[in-house]
Amino acid sequence: MPGILAKPARRPLTGTHNAPTCAARPRWRSARRVAHAIDQVRSGVVASKACLDPVNQRAWRQRIVQTAAVTSGPPAASDFYTGLVAELYRYLRAETFDPEPYARFVERSGQPALELGCGDGDPLLDLRARGLEVEGLDSSLDMLERCRAAASDRGIDVTLHHATFEGMKLDRRFGSIYFAGATFNLLPDDETAQAALGRMAEHLRPGGSALVPLFVPVSPAESDVGQIREHVTDDGVVMRLTVVAIVRDEATRVQTTALRYERLHGTDHEVVDRSWKLHWFEQDRFAAMAADAGLVTRSVHQADGSPATTHDTAFTFILGRPEA
Repeated sequence: MPGILAKPARRPLTGTHNAPTCAARPRWRSARRVAHAIDQVRSGVVASKACLDPVNQRAWRQRIVQTAAVTSGPPAASDFYTGLVAELYRYLRAETFDPEPYARFVERSGQPALELGCGDGDPLLDLRARGLEVEGLDSSLDMLERCRAAASDRGIDVTLHHATFEGMKLDRRFGSIYFAGATFNLLPDDETAQAALGRMAEHLRPGGSALVPLFVPVSPAESDVGQIREHVTDDGVVMRLTVVAIVRDEATRVQTTALRYERLHGTDHEVVDRSWKLHWFEQDRFAAMAADAGLVTRSVHQADGSPATTHDTAFTFILGRPEA
């Protein structure tokens, strides 16, 4: 499943929708001030509540769904992509995926194929519609249910598996395994990532290949906090994603973003606050981890297919399991 805000370069979350013009909306510049900012958001709802009239403030308080801030630790992907977040994902995600490069990879590397982090079915279902033998795996039951519903609507048969990358134990091996987008960056630490690479090696047949896009997030700017992405449906439902705070730890190669999801329709206002964690890898480090898992690095390239350089912050590894 592609990340919500994952992107190789800094760019605004929205081009036409601006953040609410509330004098109460603060800026957070350091990790030490994040906890205070989160407390403000929890108790006073600094960014959102200040923009509501008293009637809607009461409605807002009644419709808090869940709170999980940076300071309490990010949830696992299986818990992050649930409920309101899963429902809004398709409308607020940072990127969509052209199925063509994934189809070419599967056709070249071999079938059956497995899409890791398939989410609600993009691009998995497009590949199935082309007749490719591709299965999907995700740790979120809510996202898998949305994928099944989308497949049913399109009249597509698809095999889906509920498991984590580091814990998957399927009853077959695959000629191709791939991530659509930098979903591998959502694994929280090196230990989990190493285990996931081991499970990928175990599930590749000899000679099979894995495609793993990765990126190194740029250091956040002060202006990144408070940015908004918004989608409005034809019947007036407003879906909104706001960056509340960002904490970056260079030592552990982790960047954690506090996000607020909202859905507004009339006086109804649903809110979910969750933390989203990115864990990045330098190319040499990732290649060494893959080798430890029994995988060889066949190539590292940029999005346009040209060889990646050590200075690139977005790159894709093609890994292989050696022939027996």
